Amino acid sequence: MLEGGVLAFDFGERRIGVAVGDTLLAIPHPLTTIDSTINDERFATIAALIKEWQPRQLVVGLPVHADGSEHQMTKLARRFAHRLKGRFGLPVWLVDERHTSLLAETLLREAGIHGRKQKPALDQVAAQAILATWFDDPGIAV
Repeated sequence: MLEGGVLAFDFGERRIGVAVGDTLLAIPHPLTTIDSTINDERFATIAALIKEWQPRQLVVGLPVHADGSEHQMTKLARRFAHRLKGRFGLPVWLVDERHTSLLAETLLREAGIHGRKQKPALDQVAAQAILATWFDDPGIAV
């Protein structure tokens, strides 16, 4: 783990939640949600975020079944992580994201955000939970 800024991603086929944090403070913050299915648009937005935030490394949540076994989204998230590494040349880490969506829903509920009002923030808060998990255990480097 390098010292400095980190961007974390909650990868989805429709939306990608993004969170930001710094290894010195280890406090993640929700940043934005990329809402597009077009890869060129997604990576252009990510490139702009990397330019703005200047992270030293990237983190991608790795979705798996409750028992830890992989499924189709696991493969897509791995491919996304490899693309990030190839395009931006930054270290990329994969971290188990089991239960992060549930945690994100709980955090939003505790903040007084319920039901449909959660949708715009859910993915970026899930990315925040992924980054918090990574701060505790960096997972696997791509």
